[in-house]
Amino acid sequence: MTRTTSHRVRAVALGAAGAMALAGTVALAGPAAAAPGGSKACEKKQVNDTVAELTECVTLNGVMEHLEAFQAIADAPENAGTRASGTPGFTASADYVEKRLRRAGWEVSRQQFDFPFFQLRSSSFSRVAPTATTYQVGTDYVPMTYTASGTVDDRAVTPVDIDSTTSGCETEDFTGFAAGTVALVQRGTCPFGLKAGNAAAAGASAVVVFNNAEGPLNGTLGAPGVTIPVVGVPTTLGRDLATAGTTIDLAVDSTSEIRQTENVVAELPGSTSDNVVMAGAHLDSVPEGPGINDNGSGSAALIEVAENMAKVDLPNTVRFAWWGAEELGLLGSNHYVASLTPEQREDIGLYLNFDMVGSPNFARLIYDGDLSAFPAPPGVPVPEGSDQIEYVFEDFYEEQQLFYEGTEFSGRSDYQAFILAGIPSGGLFTGAEDIKQPYQAEAYGGEAGVAYDPNYHQVGDDITNLDPEALDQNSDAIAYAVLTLGYDSQRVNGVVGKPVPGGTFEGDPAAREYRLSAAQPNGGGGLHAGHDHEHGEQV
Repeated sequence: MTRTTSHRVRAVALGAAGAMALAGTVALAGPAAAAPGGSKACEKKQVNDTVAELTECVTLNGVMEHLEAFQAIADAPENAGTRASGTPGFTASADYVEKRLRRAGWEVSRQQFDFPFFQLRSSSFSRVAPTATTYQVGTDYVPMTYTASGTVDDRAVTPVDIDSTTSGCETEDFTGFAAGTVALVQRGTCPFGLKAGNAAAAGASAVVVFNNAEGPLNGTLGAPGVTIPVVGVPTTLGRDLATAGTTIDLAVDSTSEIRQTENVVAELPGSTSDNVVMAGAHLDSVPEGPGINDNGSGSAALIEVAENMAKVDLPNTVRFAWWGAEELGLLGSNHYVASLTPEQREDIGLYLNFDMVGSPNFARLIYDGDLSAFPAPPGVPVPEGSDQIEYVFEDFYEEQQLFYEGTEFSGRSDYQAFILAGIPSGGLFTGAEDIKQPYQAEAYGGEAGVAYDPNYHQVGDDITNLDPEALDQNSDAIAYAVLTLGYDSQRVNGVVGKPVPGGTFEGDPAAREYRLSAAQPNGGGGLHAGHDHEHGEQV
């Protein structure tokens, strides 16, 4: 969303107050006062049933203990630096979550499901004739998601009905096709997977799809199954490759197959089972790295909160989930919600999502449940009660005198399945690849003009890729919200419980002092628009 002049003035006006507030803030469990580990420091406590007790026991060091375990899992030689779904590193991460939660006393289950696995290790692409040219991945070409491995050397390019919007969509397009050559097709009308499948059936050694609009073509074949390499290129390059006598070299090293992964679900039964307070974080990383901020941070914070509230006697049942295959299209959370009966979906009173809560150049972002900063996603109304979830997190930040702002429900993280099911949702996010603005640097610290997480979806998302202040504050915010709503969700869905011991803040949403009047564009979460969401149906 474009930031208006009045928003900028408001942000600047808050600058002086912000400096004073930040200087005077006393965190509930700040880094300097962190105990040697949340669960260890509080293991003699039988119950942490007040806000003060729970946030005292949920410590930065306790969260870091779990993040160090995730880093060690990724670093193990057999895990090759990743915790992606479908790899041994993810299974080891799920084992760790189950072990910690069972030991704390939670009821734990693991929900397995099949999913399409894809990993690209390397690629190269060049023109041999008529003019030797080496192309750069990411700008000149992009291997499509679910492309097969393969190598072609000095193979001729055969254009396939490239002046038609249905290029490659019909088997008749390949009549007379020279087997062993590379098929060149234009994007449009039908999915990329259909074009590639038709080309493979005609004997093509590879497929190059060129865009029908300006810019690179990031595409997906939709699922494993295509048996030859497939890449996307911009329009101009595609037209150049149609020149008579063109030959190319193309090599792709990838894995594309159906694998199995799982969700880990833990439950703390309350007095009633038909008003479940649910919170989730995706457990998987991308294949490129260990995923310590994305999303070890949300996963570790949930473990730490769970371990320290395991003996609380709550009116509402609390259910935590660590999702699999989020990075491949929100698959775990979608599978979970789809597997529920209508009665089971009705029993979920609300959902809280925590995806990246320790970004190194962070902003404090709360999903915009009252739609005051962003409109509802097209065709997806935000369920009633989501505004009150936003206010619960605002209550916490206001009490701590910490600036915060809204972030849109963009469909880029696991709350999406719950919103589509009509379940009130909310959560926290500290930013991914988008750029931090000057007003945000003034309010939160950090550096304007730099991404919230410069190592987002890269090998550098490791144990050093965190801001301890954000991670500590947000872990306490998670503890506060889960405990408060576990006692009483009336403000969200009308189901009366009892007040959380220690009280709730419940300030007037219209009188917020620390809410920034500026909006964070492009949404929150680990899943981002790219070739996983571009299926080629567009023309």
